[in-house]
Amino acid sequence: MTDQQNTAAVSDEDTAPQFSLQRIYVRDLSFEAPKSPAIFRQAWEPSVALDLNTRQKPLEDDFHEVVLTLSVTVKNGEEVAFIAEVQQAGIFLIKNLDAGSMSHTLGAFCPNILFPYARETLDSLVVRGSFPALMLAPVNFDALYTQEMQRMQEEGSPTVQ
Repeated sequence: MTDQQNTAAVSDEDTAPQFSLQRIYVRDLSFEAPKSPAIFRQAWEPSVALDLNTRQKPLEDDFHEVVLTLSVTVKNGEEVAFIAEVQQAGIFLIKNLDAGSMSHTLGAFCPNILFPYARETLDSLVVRGSFPALMLAPVNFDALYTQEMQRMQEEGSPTVQ
């Protein structure tokens, strides 16, 4: 009886959904302050434009790389004060998920894990450039994922897998 139970336990482990964060790292990082040092002597009235993008690619076996890119352009009046960009990446082990769950995990769940790291890296970079921290608000990646799936469905594009 014990051999049958052990075989069943091993079989369940082989087919049960698995998710594991393997590594988080900065893939790319850049900062430009084209109007410094003159910009520091002006009244500070910033306008912030944030561009957010995610991409994923399968690696060997059941490993996947997810890259979250945050690009920020801050203008003071009409002049660009600074441009900062971070590509925060993660390697995730993901096994035994159906296509819909895999798509959601890669498109929403993983970016949600990466965002706090990207936000902190971007804030640190901006502060080191002698500008006030950005303090970016949390992002609802589930809503963004849903919007993207709806857009792709309306266009007749294949869904992200």
